[in-house]
Amino acid sequence: LLAGGVGTLGAIGLSRSHFKGSGAIESMATLPMMIPELVLGMAYLALFTGVGVKLGMGALVATHTTFCVPYVFINVKSRLVGMDPAIEEAARDLGASPLRVLRDVTLPLIMPAVVSGMMLAAAMSLDDVVISFFVTSAETTTLPLKVYTGLKSGGTPEINALSTLMLGAIFLFVALSQLISARSDKKLNSAR
Repeated sequence: LLAGGVGTLGAIGLSRSHFKGSGAIESMATLPMMIPELVLGMAYLALFTGVGVKLGMGALVATHTTFCVPYVFINVKSRLVGMDPAIEEAARDLGASPLRVLRDVTLPLIMPAVVSGMMLAAAMSLDDVVISFFVTSAETTTLPLKVYTGLKSGGTPEINALSTLMLGAIFLFVALSQLISARSDKKLNSAR
């Protein structure tokens, strides 16, 4: 959720402002996605120990937020680039304030990109073992770390059952997504 909010606001801000350093800021925003996880995990560990932040849940949330922001940012930014600016201009011409244009026009139009970016960020966060290993303490553990340590000790029926349930949930979610997409396409085609 944090990565979704930060990535969305960053994409909207960068797409609406035109200044010299916007390309550099965009590159910096996508940088965590390009750095190998091992290097990123060691960098986060060095940063947190350097500034005296205690490793644990707070460090884990901050870390996962920062390395998941690019997935939301890229999705939302690409949606904003393809959006017709005349729609927002028409709303402003009709008297809507910039905040109302954002709330009533822009956000509904970019919501599919926000949701898909947040789903991708959640998948990347759930998949992460390496970075989580570096920034968690002995008292804090995540599901991927628990599965990884369970598999290292030979695997247990609980790990197998959990993996099966997660795979089933993913298949169900994809099927539901396809059903919703097919229905919206059908409504769109019937409206034409």
